Amino acid sequence: MPVHYDQLGREVNLSGAPKRIISVVPSQTELLFYLGLNEEIIGITKFCIHPADKFKSTAKIGGTKQLDIAKIKALKPDLIIANKEENERGQIEELMAFCPVWISDISDLQGAIDMIERVGVLVDRKSEANALSQAIDQQFNNLTIQQTNLRTAYFIWRKPYMVAGKNTFIDSMLQKCGFSNSFNIDRYPEIDANVLIKVNPDVILLSSEPYPFKEKHIAEFKALLPSAIIKIVDGELFSWYGNRLLYAPRYLQKLSEDLKSAQSSK
Repeated sequence: MPVHYDQLGREVNLSGAPKRIISVVPSQTELLFYLGLNEEIIGITKFCIHPADKFKSTAKIGGTKQLDIAKIKALKPDLIIANKEENERGQIEELMAFCPVWISDISDLQGAIDMIERVGVLVDRKSEANALSQAIDQQFNNLTIQQTNLRTAYFIWRKPYMVAGKNTFIDSMLQKCGFSNSFNIDRYPEIDANVLIKVNPDVILLSSEPYPFKEKHIAEFKALLPSAIIKIVDGELFSWYGNRLLYAPRYLQKLSEDLKSAQSSK
């Protein structure tokens, strides 16, 4: 019986290569389809929107933090793939009672690459996963971004305001852009307008997800910090840690160049 270890160091015992997989993490769902597990994936969340054709045709088992436990059980999975941060601990523990659950825990690029390779072994797609991880690693190694003095606030939510702090995957992507995080606080702290004004970042990045910031929200932040550079960014390329990382380096390079140009022209 194969024994695997997830990123929490837990043993995950499988009787063989899984044939009925449920993924409750959008970026990992996309990864599994990328690895060719079209027949094996039997359930995904309502937020697992990529790839679009698979989203339409695969059974939905609730949201990442509001899983339909009864429906998952009825689907009789032989493997569930989850994430420490994106899923609720109590629900994951319920799932563990009737199915092996492999949990990722990712806060930087190396953790994402480790996840891809471990999942590849877990689902019998080792060569495909290794090829992907090597391609991602090479693209990031080819980045030519230099460290800047741009202090950045990355917003993930509105009402209340929430930002990405330290020890997050988003923070590691900000570092790849050459930016420094204005908030030296772990995880995703809530802040208010007064705190933002006091911190006074050079750049405010408004993520397209999980909160769908739009151009109309820029004026709201401009009223608070008139001198800041404010930009909507692709949240998937900052926070999805599967095969979408193939597209991240080019995006981060362009973003860094655009923001540095905007700063120098002020």
